[in-house]
Amino acid sequence: MKIDILSLFPEMFEGVLTSSMLKKAVEKGKVEYNVINFRDFAEGKHKTVDDYPYGGGAGMVLKPQPVFDAVEKVTASSPSARPRVILLCPQGERYSQKKAEELSAEQHLIFICGHYEGYDERIREQLVTDEISIGDFVLTGGELGAMVITDSVVRLLPDVLGNENSPILDSFSSGLLEHPQYTRPAEFRGLKVPDVLLSGNHRLIDEWRDEKSLRRTWERRPDLLENYPLSERQRIWVEKWGKERDA
Repeated sequence: MKIDILSLFPEMFEGVLTSSMLKKAVEKGKVEYNVINFRDFAEGKHKTVDDYPYGGGAGMVLKPQPVFDAVEKVTASSPSARPRVILLCPQGERYSQKKAEELSAEQHLIFICGHYEGYDERIREQLVTDEISIGDFVLTGGELGAMVITDSVVRLLPDVLGNENSPILDSFSSGLLEHPQYTRPAEFRGLKVPDVLLSGNHRLIDEWRDEKSLRRTWERRPDLLENYPLSERQRIWVEKWGKERDA
């Protein structure tokens, strides 16, 4: 996978892309990062990338020319006939694990990180394939959002994580929150690991994890269950918990 990031502050990515799993993904040849300062594409002596909005109003708006030229430059050598061009924007689709899985199947992602009041609308209309928001809040720019999405996508690439089942068992990948996890020692300050996890009975362990995963989702994110296809056993558990809560 190739990931191009267009930003006015490329130095923000230096530590993120050269550490931990994102660095290992490069070493394994699974991904290539390229962070570009799109100010370098601005015309004129002062390399201006923003201007006042037509019609008046507060703040400055990113001009189309530098962004158009930067995107055209990186798509000229794209490994994909149509790369995904992602605009980080609070007006965009709320990001989800499902979207991460969708993007992880692409060959080439291009992120446009804005600043100031917003983007010239022609950027949205002509260049962008996806507008994404990482939450219902406003950040200074799109850089942090691009980092979040990059991390969530790259970890899904084949062989990037040590355990091939890790992405499958993550919270949200299955549609439910992940079950509780424990490690050694079996007892710590009087707090014991559940006996079932020490039993060696994988059928009982799987059932325990399924129940705990569902219970945690029911308690913390009941909205995730609205369209979740509950099995008969899971439906009985939910009904039982509801009766206990209402008793």
